[in-house]
Amino acid sequence: MEHSLSPDGARFYALRLIPGQEVFAHLHAFIEKNHIRAGWIAGCTGSLSNVALRYAGREGTTHLTGTFEVIALNGTLELTGEHLHLAIADPDGAMLGGHMMPGCTVRTTLELVIGELTSVTFSRQPCPVSGYDELVVTPRH
Repeated sequence: MEHSLSPDGARFYALRLIPGQEVFAHLHAFIEKNHIRAGWIAGCTGSLSNVALRYAGREGTTHLTGTFEVIALNGTLELTGEHLHLAIADPDGAMLGGHMMPGCTVRTTLELVIGELTSVTFSRQPCPVSGYDELVVTPRH
């Protein structure tokens, strides 16, 4: 189920992912369906059974399986990509976090509020300083 409202310059959507859904696949489908060109994660609550993270300064993805609470999910979203960071806690309360990668699966629920800036467009372009594709913000015409 999805809902949207439009204060000046922004639009908000609310959605819930159910057990077994892969987060990246559903976020990408949602972004495409709603033609979101400058989005961000405004809020997220839920749990995951599979987690895929790239830790700071590392190239490989770490895959975890178990019972994890989502403590925070934040970042930017657009039709051409995303940049998301995820913080999780295990059953003992120990926290881990990093760059969210494909392969995260909902355990019980994932409740998301996604915002969209309606006057700009986000894109990713190579950055000579960082060496990665980084966010570029341009006015929407």
